[in-house]
Formats: sequence, structure tokens, C-alpha cells
Amino acid sequence: MSFKKVPTPTNLVGVGLRSPYISHIIKNPEQISKKIGWFEVHSENYYADNSHLVQDLLKIRSNFPISLHCVGNSLGSAQKIDSLHLKKLKILVDQVQPFLISDHISWGKIGNQHLNDLLPLCYTKESLTAICDNIDLMQNFLKRQILVENPSSYLAFATQEMEEADFINQIAKKTGCGLLLDVNNIFVSSKNCQQFKSTDYIEKINPAIVYEIHLAGHSVSQIFDGKNYQEILIDTHNNLVRDEVWEIYKKALQHFGKAPSLIEWDQDFPEFKILLNEAKKAERILQNV
Repeated sequence: MSFKKVPTPTNLVGVGLRSPYISHIIKNPEQISKKIGWFEVHSENYYADNSHLVQDLLKIRSNFPISLHCVGNSLGSAQKIDSLHLKKLKILVDQVQPFLISDHISWGKIGNQHLNDLLPLCYTKESLTAICDNIDLMQNFLKRQILVENPSSYLAFATQEMEEADFINQIAKKTGCGLLLDVNNIFVSSKNCQQFKSTDYIEKINPAIVYEIHLAGHSVSQIFDGKNYQEILIDTHNNLVRDEVWEIYKKALQHFGKAPSLIEWDQDFPEFKILLNEAKKAERILQNV
């Protein structure tokens, strides 16, 4: 199937649209449009009986392109996507006409139970078939290409049949979907699991499948393994982007070329100008590619 193509924003840098900023953005579209090009929202926030939120989103959509980022389709589940959930997404897609739609390489559903997390997959042929079947279902229902985001990992499976980068390349090849490359997730996973180097990971990804890049901050914590305390990185999206992640972003752009790039910040929200400053950093790096 050939999927609908939607133009990419002229300004490639966006930020996550979160509730503390909505009123300010609606009131100051011209000022903000000089600094960033687009916004991304979590789709599920607009599914419930919250028409006022949808109306606010459509006001912002009248001045800015929107990307829809899903967290609840559970693409990696052995069972099919919830059809009601998918219908709600289709309604929102028709209303907003987003330039990108994305989800995660993860699962979070068993039967009728939805878990409040993005759980990891074991990279096997069986899990590859399951997630590809659900991606095909989702893309055919929406009549749109979707992107899938590489995960942040906190542990590694003892037995896997392929590396994560190979798994992602196979997903894109089999379904025609694209990749939302989260460079913070690459850094977090590489430090927590110590199974790959960030530069090697980037070089293994097919450049033709990367359509968007995420940048975010993470937190550093300690866990006790029964003998010693060990450092672990948590993908909390509540900090400035770390210097190491900016370096991975530069390498990603050099390898993949310019792509729409998003600053994510999902808790402990700062003043909006802090997000704009982070966006400015990304814009300067993009300009030098």
C-alpha cells in the first residue's frame, strides 16, 4: 500500500506540547513560530471526553504542524491492537492531519489489562512477526505510514536472536514503517545494558528509515544488586539534554541527514523558555550538518 505523504515543517525543530504551555502558545503563536516549527502530542490525552482539549489542540494546529505520538497501542503484544483504541486514534488523525504518527517498539497489554509502562521485547523471530503484524494492521487502518521508536532499556534478555538495530531494520523492511530515533534512549540503553556502543548502533541503522529524532533528559539513580550499588540511567524526560546525548545527536545527523527533531520534557516542567533554549541548541546543530 502507498501511504499518504504529509509535508515536513520548514523549521525542523519542535517541542512536546504539554498542558502547562497550551494557553501561552495559543496566545503567542507568531512569537513562538519564530523559534520552533512544530509540536508533538501524546495521542491518548485526546481520546477521552475532553472536547475542550481537542479544541485547544486544533487552535494550535491552525498555526503549527502537529505530530501524534502514541503510547498505548502495544504494538509488541502477541494479540492484535485494540480496535476501539485504533478507532479513537483515527478520529484524532482525521481532525488534526498530523505530519507524523509514531508509536513504540514495546508492549503493554495482556488480555484486557493495559499496563502503565512501555515494556521491552525479546528480539526474536516470533516477536518480530508479532510487532510487524500489528504495525501492518495500524498502517492499513489509518492509511498512513507510522514511525516506531527505539526503546530505553534497563536490563537485557539472556537469549536473543538478533541485535536491536537489526530488529529495527527488519521491522522497517517488512512493514514499510519508519523509525523515530530517540538518541537519549540509545545512550540510556548503552550504559544500562552495556551491549553496544552508541556510535556502532547508529552505524547499523539503515539511514533511509529515519524520519524523526527525539532528544530528552534522563536521571541518574542507584540500584542494589545484592552485593553492590550500581548506577542506572532512567529515561525520565525531566532534565536538560545531557552533553553526551547532544554528541550522539550530532553523529546521528551526520549519518542520517537532517530530520525533524523534538525536545521532550514530560515532568517537572520548566519555564517554556527553557524548552525554547533547548530547541535553539538543536537548530544550531542542524544548521551545521
